[in-house]
Amino acid sequence: MFGKVKKILGIEGVKLELIIPEKVNKDTGIITGIIRLVSLSNENIIQGIHLKMVEKYTRGRRGNKLINEYVMGESVKTENLVISKNDILEIPFELEFVYAKSEMDKLEDSNIFTSGLVKIAKKLRGVQSEYTITAEANIKGTTLNPFDQKAIIFN
Repeated sequence: MFGKVKKILGIEGVKLELIIPEKVNKDTGIITGIIRLVSLSNENIIQGIHLKMVEKYTRGRRGNKLINEYVMGESVKTENLVISKNDILEIPFELEFVYAKSEMDKLEDSNIFTSGLVKIAKKLRGVQSEYTITAEANIKGTTLNPFDQKAIIFN
């Protein structure tokens, strides 16, 4: 009985690890990596894997802080895979994404004179973007699916 509860909650089930490069080129529009799945219990069926890349755009300070999240790219793999105890399964992936620049970013890149002013304005307003990629595996018979999230640094 305790084993069934652990399986439903995903404890000692499948562990997921996302392996991506340290820096990603934003101009290519593609990020490549590996999804590593390790099974700690007997046969598990992986029904699908959901990949999503998100930009978390923050601006403002303290009580006036606003946060928006924008999906830059998304992919769903829906192939059934069986993984046994102590097996390691590595799945390579390519995720296409769209890197969109704001008007301020375009103005900053346009010429050297406005670049400094835009940087100061961004700092004063507390403008910041954080980029992450998340992978979640859908395991048959579990409610809490394994996932991993990594920060992305653009060069």
